[in-house]
Amino acid sequence: MILQLGRRPSRLETETHWMIALALAVAFALQTPLMAQGLDSEETIDAIVGSDVKTEETKANAATERLVAAINASNTNAERVRKTFSLEGLDIVFLPDLDEKSGAIATAMADHERDIEALREAVEGSALFYHAVDSRSIMTRDIVALEYAEGGAVTIFVKGEPNGG
Repeated sequence: MILQLGRRPSRLETETHWMIALALAVAFALQTPLMAQGLDSEETIDAIVGSDVKTEETKANAATERLVAAINASNTNAERVRKTFSLEGLDIVFLPDLDEKSGAIATAMADHERDIEALREAVEGSALFYHAVDSRSIMTRDIVALEYAEGGAVTIFVKGEPNGG
């Protein structure tokens, strides 16, 4: 196709030029790497959660009352997790010595096994909670209970040690 000076291009020539320009723009766009921020970065996790995610470690027997109460509320808390879109704070408490075979905690876990599973599924379905626990390399199957505090803060109780230790 040759353009002649002094002649107005035909509609077909104009459309062809636009299609070529669009094809080149698309080709260049596909060559450009995406610059999205990954979900592994601390800033992204903090932006999703809305506050810092703090971790601590405690003995299970030191938190028995709190833990049993949180386990007993697993069904209610699963529903709350689905409805939560922002948090004032999030603490993750690791329980390295959790004994699931005997004691009040084990009994509560056995009695509320289905509710705990519903809680784990709710955490997996929530970007807010899932990215908070995933950023600390926590498997949702290790979540024992979740507790809501008065001021909008949440504590997640996890069996095991930080970083899967």
